[in-house]
This record gives sequence, C-alpha cells and structure tokens, in this order.
Amino acid sequence: MEDSKIIALFFERSEQAIQELDGKYGAVVRKTAANILRDRQDAEECVNDAYLRTWDSIPPHAPDPLAAYVCRIVRNLAVNRYHADHAQKRGSGYELVLDEMQECIPSGVNIETEYEAKELGDAINRFLSTLQPEDRTLFVRRYWYAEPVAELAAQRRSSAGRISVRLFRLREKLRNTLSKEGFLA
Repeated sequence: MEDSKIIALFFERSEQAIQELDGKYGAVVRKTAANILRDRQDAEECVNDAYLRTWDSIPPHAPDPLAAYVCRIVRNLAVNRYHADHAQKRGSGYELVLDEMQECIPSGVNIETEYEAKELGDAINRFLSTLQPEDRTLFVRRYWYAEPVAELAAQRRSSAGRISVRLFRLREKLRNTLSKEGFLA
C-alpha cells in the first residue's frame, strides 16, 4: 500500500492504518529499535509506543516520507529508553556508536537553543549530501540506525576493519566540516 493511502487511513482514524504501517515498515522499525536496545522485549515495547505516537500525531501531520517519520519516532524512543536503562552502565553496542560520534558532534550542553540544534542538523544534512551514496548509506546505517560494524561489513562483503576505517574517515570529514562551519572549536 502506498504511503499516501496509509496516511489517509490515519486521517480516517482506521485501525487498519497501524496494520498497514506495520506490514510495510515493521521490519525496519523493529530493527532500528533492536539495534539500539539489544533487547527484543524492550525493542518491541518501543515499536508499540512508536505506533501509538504515530497514531496520535497523524492527523494533524501528514509526514512525507512516512518510513523516516516512524523510524525517527522509534529511534528517539529507543535512545531515551537506552539512556534510562543505562544511566550508569557503559560498554554496550549503542554506547560505542555514541562514543564514536562524540568527537565529531559538539556536546548538547553547548547547544543553547533549538535554533542552534536545527542549524547543526542542517549542517550534518549538508555534509551527508556531499558524500557518495555508498558512504552516505554506511554513515546513516551506522550512526542513525546503530547497525553493528560486523553486520555492515557482512552486507558489503568486506572486513569489519575496513568498514571501521571507512567510518573513521567519514567521522573525520564530518568533524572537519563542522569545524569549518563554526560548530566545533
């Protein structure tokens, strides 16, 4: 079913909207939550919460693209859940993703307003638009969807070491770009 028809079902307040949404995007939504939380039950709870938030937000919103909208909701829920569950713990897969990006992204403490946060997001999007499609996909799958390096390597029939080096170089490019744009000292 096309996204526009699924959204129309949401506007009609038809429960079939959730079923169609899950049928079309359930796998990627579950994988996003599972990559961050590493716990099937917690991930499933986040997926259910994401569907509820989607139900509550459509209408009035009519997101385009729908997949990115739902994945963003589930990712934000999973990250919040992760931080709540691991407030004092270190060393999980998602913690590694955060550590890798820490040198490239300025601390949240330095971003004083939503405007500055939006500007940072726009700068990252501009950076992503300069990358080759393969590098952009690799970067987004690692740092947005939190996919493990080993899984990314297997999908690309490459070694984990080679993918790690590639990701390191991409982070360096991002750090240099953000530095030139004044986001990093």
